Amino acid sequence: MSTLVKQTLAGLRLLLVLTVITGVLYPAGVWALSRLPGLHDHAEAVDTTLVGVPREGDGWFHLRPSAATLPASGGSNKSQVNSDYDRVVADRRVEVARREGVAEDRVPQDAVTASASGLDPHISPAYADLQVPRVARERGLSERWVRKLVADHTSRRGLGFVGEVTVNVTALNRALTAGG
Repeated sequence: MSTLVKQTLAGLRLLLVLTVITGVLYPAGVWALSRLPGLHDHAEAVDTTLVGVPREGDGWFHLRPSAATLPASGGSNKSQVNSDYDRVVADRRVEVARREGVAEDRVPQDAVTASASGLDPHISPAYADLQVPRVARERGLSERWVRKLVADHTSRRGLGFVGEVTVNVTALNRALTAGG
């Protein structure tokens, strides 16, 4: 038997073994482990605020646009020097300005640039502030109360200087559902 055939058969056997281990046994083992008493209640991503949950309608705060189509996650290959990307961002800016009833120059950058994964639940305080009048109007709430709700769901910088100040939209919309 030639060396090429021997190497090909060895590679195929290795592919089959690794496919069974990483594609069947490991996922099945992780799933079985998550079903053990005491772990099962913490194994599912239920009631998490770590993932952005988009809501339809004007009575909700909106997330950043997503470059991915759910349930997938992943970015696009378009950069700032891509004319298609520029057009998409401009179209989003017009849409957000129309929805919020403001001039296009008042629309924050994170309202029009996509989140790479589509899973990020955070927006800037400026984007949340822009949405307050619409959400309050649609839900029949006072703007003051909605602004307080936004403030309650705004994170601060760690140690006073690490990271960005953000608003968790998933937690904020959940609080709107619960009435505060």
